[in-house]
Amino acid sequence: MPSSPLLPALAAAAALWLGRGALAADFPQSAAVEIQPLKLQVQRVVEAMDYLGFPLRGPDRHALASALAEEDPAALRDGVQSVLDRYALCGVEINPEMRVKVSRGPAAAVLPEQGWGQFLVKVLNQSGTTAPLKAFSPQAASLHNAAPEDIPNQWIDLQMFQDQPLAPTLSGLELEYRILQLYSRDAGARQASLSFNVGQGTQDIGFRNEVDLLFNCQPTRGIVFRVKDENGQPTTAGFEIRDQANLVYPSQAKRRAPDFAFHPQIYRGDGESVRLPAGQYHITFDRGPESIAQRRQVTIDSNTSELAFKVQRWIDPSLMGWWSGDHHIHAAGCAHYTKPTEGVHASDMQRHIMGEDLKIGANLTWGPCFDYQKQFFTGAISETSQYPYLLRYDIEVSGFGSHESGHLCLLRLKDQMYPGGTSSQHWPKLGLNTLKWAKAQGALVGPAHSGWGLATPSTDLPNYEIPPFDGIGANEYIADVTHQVPGPSGQLVPAVDFLSTVDTPYIWELNIWYHTLNVGFRTRISGETDFPCIYGEKVGLGRSYVHLPSKLNYDDWCEGIRVGRNYVGDGKSHLFAFRADQQAMGEGDSTLRLTKPATVRLTAQVAALLPEKINPHFSKKPSASPPWGGPAARPFWSIEWARLGESRRVPVEVIANGFPIARREIEADGHLQDLSFDVPITQSSWVALRILQSSHTNPIFIEVGAQPIRASTKSAEWCAASTRQCRRQKERFMDADEIADFNAAYDHAEQTYARLIEECRRAEAR
Repeated sequence: MPSSPLLPALAAAAALWLGRGALAADFPQSAAVEIQPLKLQVQRVVEAMDYLGFPLRGPDRHALASALAEEDPAALRDGVQSVLDRYALCGVEINPEMRVKVSRGPAAAVLPEQGWGQFLVKVLNQSGTTAPLKAFSPQAASLHNAAPEDIPNQWIDLQMFQDQPLAPTLSGLELEYRILQLYSRDAGARQASLSFNVGQGTQDIGFRNEVDLLFNCQPTRGIVFRVKDENGQPTTAGFEIRDQANLVYPSQAKRRAPDFAFHPQIYRGDGESVRLPAGQYHITFDRGPESIAQRRQVTIDSNTSELAFKVQRWIDPSLMGWWSGDHHIHAAGCAHYTKPTEGVHASDMQRHIMGEDLKIGANLTWGPCFDYQKQFFTGAISETSQYPYLLRYDIEVSGFGSHESGHLCLLRLKDQMYPGGTSSQHWPKLGLNTLKWAKAQGALVGPAHSGWGLATPSTDLPNYEIPPFDGIGANEYIADVTHQVPGPSGQLVPAVDFLSTVDTPYIWELNIWYHTLNVGFRTRISGETDFPCIYGEKVGLGRSYVHLPSKLNYDDWCEGIRVGRNYVGDGKSHLFAFRADQQAMGEGDSTLRLTKPATVRLTAQVAALLPEKINPHFSKKPSASPPWGGPAARPFWSIEWARLGESRRVPVEVIANGFPIARREIEADGHLQDLSFDVPITQSSWVALRILQSSHTNPIFIEVGAQPIRASTKSAEWCAASTRQCRRQKERFMDADEIADFNAAYDHAEQTYARLIEECRRAEAR
């Protein structure tokens, strides 16, 4: 019997209506709610939706913004509900006796096969309860490892999202929205009953706390990604996949490593696959800041089995011997992945550094999950490394030991455990004692996220205001930099090798560095991300580019930072081959020696890339005054902050003793340019290049007439006053067995700065 021509049309109509929800007009509405807390709750819900990869559609986002701007409370309340109800799968009404009734919402009940979907739940809370809202289904089970034949009637998994930016419990507000996450094992039409309660005995009578839903579970298929680099060779790249409604695929809910739930992007290598339902998608892909992000429109249908991608570069520093690295990433902690997996393994982090084209990844074990993560330390690069992508486990002293004095990055360790125990519970409170132990084994050491605790209202760089020294950045550094400690063979070496930069406000990071350089110390800088704590978006948002004359290896890369043969930045601008006359940055002792004052020629090869259009996020420069850390200030370093007006130009500055003395504007079009500056040097000085807030070289030191650098009495006085301030802040954290060491360390620092003040005064008098 021939098929009816109506059958395809009927099938299409059935697919269209399958899972469609109630009309918005039939959905319960709130008639009274306090507007100020409602606005805050809605803001948190929208932030959570963005975080989970199911953002409001563009028109709805604009409509919600208009509603929240309404001055009339009734119009605001009705406008908010009109927009957010469209995303609600269910409505939950809690009466004054805390009885819970559930109704069907307007959102279509659509889920991907073997994937997660997310929906809003509208809550009308007449009782004012602040209990957790709980969801149940007799069709739900933990399905990830179950075969269909094992539990044929349990095809769904569900949970309420209760993490930040949402609270784990209801707010007590008369109207709020929560987020329900659902997973489908199967494809096709599937029935499920959902029920909600706010504690045992709160279910309404007559099964009114349940609602039956018919889900349209869209079949998915494995799509093979063919991923090639600019030379046509197989590679790994990052992919952000969104459908026509801007939903992220695969769903961010309950992602498993190596895909992270706090990322919209995933990383795939050539030949690996992604499961997608039929439909249209836009896919954005790249390989870190040295590549050009590309956007593709694709259609997935029954004929689609693979997609091909070729990455484009705008620059490749490694071809010139400059190797990128991030000395501060984590595989556990910061609320993203602590339990029950206790973080992720080396193979997961390896995929991320490859996908961001980050050649060196220092994976630092710290307080959370220390006892689990310490198993991956070997004192060498991880066996997961695939040259030239080298991953190594080391330590950040954070969440234990001297973290109150300022967190410490300890790289190139041979032994990861401080003597006296096998965990994180016995480490010193005084940072200098940890540094002595690390330097004795030849480690590369420096404070993490330097700016924390060094906030000042001033926007000047340098400035002479005394920070509070009340944080976890380069706080004790002000004392430690004055010390030398025994190295591996017993010779004295500086106690601190570098300051971490790029992941905190640049004024705070650079101010303390400039002051200590001005009195003769030679600490270098290195770039870090502190992934996923300060920046969770990607590894390598803060980078060091180290010049190596031979094949890349981890130990030599670290040594390049110790001697200052590197520049730091966001990867969107580059300062190669910085020289003062014939003295290259980081070669030898990085010192140009002059017999008398002279004009010195500074040269470098410089490149930067800005898009032609300004990203609206960067259209207004952030204030340097507190509070830093808000959305307007992040990212703290970015080539966009360097943009001059609406042009595509950025300034390259020569810095001498902390102040700009020459400047050249360049077009940030990605082309490599040769720059030179002729600058007068009248006293022993340090010089560097920078593109604020995008990149900064390490110094070249210039000695005139064999005199040490004593460039500023005001800097020496700032260091002395800062040491006293830090001493007052940190003394209370010391235990009795270290207080004598603490006092000796700070006495030495105060005496050193007193001497340097006098030496700077004499230098200025000459």
